[in-house]
Amino acid sequence: MPTFTIIAVGRLKESYFVAAAEEYVKRIGGYAKINLIDVKDGADKDTASAIIAKIPQGAYVCALCIEGRKLSSEAFSDSLSQVYHSSKKGICFVIGGSQGLSDEVKAIADMKLSMSDMTFPHRLAKIMLLEQLYRALSIQNNGKYHK
Repeated sequence: MPTFTIIAVGRLKESYFVAAAEEYVKRIGGYAKINLIDVKDGADKDTASAIIAKIPQGAYVCALCIEGRKLSSEAFSDSLSQVYHSSKKGICFVIGGSQGLSDEVKAIADMKLSMSDMTFPHRLAKIMLLEQLYRALSIQNNGKYHK
């Protein structure tokens, strides 16, 4: 069973974001294990250190950042599948705060991923990532969710 870790700067405060995250975590749970870790937003150096300390040993690291690759849902699903079958121990996604991710965090990433050319609040990015993880798992398992 795949293991995903999402490290995000800040935490979800709005009840509608919390409910959406809980729903997708529940859905993902049928296909994979998922860990959500929130890191306090502080000085760049402190935040970067906190993020790096939380990355699971041996995990494939995917930094969400504007300069990253853009993938279709199908390509994202294929990319995840390739990582499952590698020697990596899970996949760790990192979502920055309002100032994005530090160069230090981006430098240790195995992949940089962009969701869009548009700018989204980092809290919404967490929900969008959870939805895309669920969609990717649905694609891999021939589920009805992805059409």
